[in-house]
Amino acid sequence: MWSCKKYGRRVTMLMGGLAFCIGTILVASAYNIGQLVVGRLVLGVGVGFATQATPLYLSEMAPYNLRGAYGILFQLAVTVGILVAQLINYGTQHIYPWGWRLSLALAGVPGLILFLGALVLPDTPNSLIQRGKLEQGEAILKRVRGVEDVTVELEDIVDAVNVARTVVNPWTTIIRRRYWPQLTICVLIPTFQQWVGINAIIFYAPQLFQTTGSDANAALLSSVITGVVMVVCTVVAIVLVDRFGRKFLFIFGGMQMVICEFIVGALIASTLGSSGMGSMSTPEANATIAFICIYISGFGWSW
Repeated sequence: MWSCKKYGRRVTMLMGGLAFCIGTILVASAYNIGQLVVGRLVLGVGVGFATQATPLYLSEMAPYNLRGAYGILFQLAVTVGILVAQLINYGTQHIYPWGWRLSLALAGVPGLILFLGALVLPDTPNSLIQRGKLEQGEAILKRVRGVEDVTVELEDIVDAVNVARTVVNPWTTIIRRRYWPQLTICVLIPTFQQWVGINAIIFYAPQLFQTTGSDANAALLSSVITGVVMVVCTVVAIVLVDRFGRKFLFIFGGMQMVICEFIVGALIASTLGSSGMGSMSTPEANATIAFICIYISGFGWSW
């Protein structure tokens, strides 16, 4: 947040891409666990820069009537990245002994694209005006809108920036009682996005599918299928978000996820028990995988 405000969205994305590249070099060339951990930490820094600046960049560059769809394009890129990573893992699993290094090294490709893209992209009009570069902001606004008359939108941006400048201490302001509803939403939505369990499904999908009786190869292939489901349903969200609104997607996607979680939990409890030492029949295993995919589809088109 500080870097976005101080140096702009473009520079923040540039730093994120650089962190991705450095982190990839560290993990792909790791000779012990310590270097692997340090590399993952540097990659985490890149994730922080990118997830802060990229959605903000997209929303500020997008026309007002397409901001919802442009915002979800970031989520679509994330889901496509997850799918590509799953395909890479599936393709490199039998390359011994350096397949894991190849898998990790290929993560540098999107990081390099982000870095190079940030070098040539302009900063957003909002960011430029916020840093006192009104004429540059107006020029960029004309360029991205493709028209010469941007007076109305430019005035809206200037007014918003002027209002923001009147806030002396935003951290003190946001905890005032009048802003509690907004603060609550800003805290709880990201929190529950993590608590719904989607990360466990994504990161441990192969192990989860192995508990249903699949071998390692089939488990990795099943995780690829879940990645495809995520991508398709994120595309559905792009189509629907500006038509039905975010609240509609949240409500029905959340209901879908809750129902599927209960069903999957019941199937696992009734077959594997609390010890996890039981076994699943083929119909039960197929039903578990199917409801996991339905759960992922609910996340894909709601969150």
